Amino acid sequence: MAKVTVRQTASPIRRKSDQRATLVGLGLNRIGRTAVLEDTPAVRGMIAKVQHMVEVVG
Repeated sequence: MAKVTVRQTASPIRRKSDQRATLVGLGLNRIGRTAVLEDTPAVRGMIAKVQHMVEVVG
């Protein structure tokens, strides 16, 4: 299955708790950290939910 690399670019401070939980679910919790994940609809939905705090690298 295809992979997608996600990098956190913003802090979850002053964000809603569900957005913080989404970052943790993606394996991110610190600015600059990257995670390589399966490219599934569930992961794409999580990325869309916190798109203002992450960037898709590849």
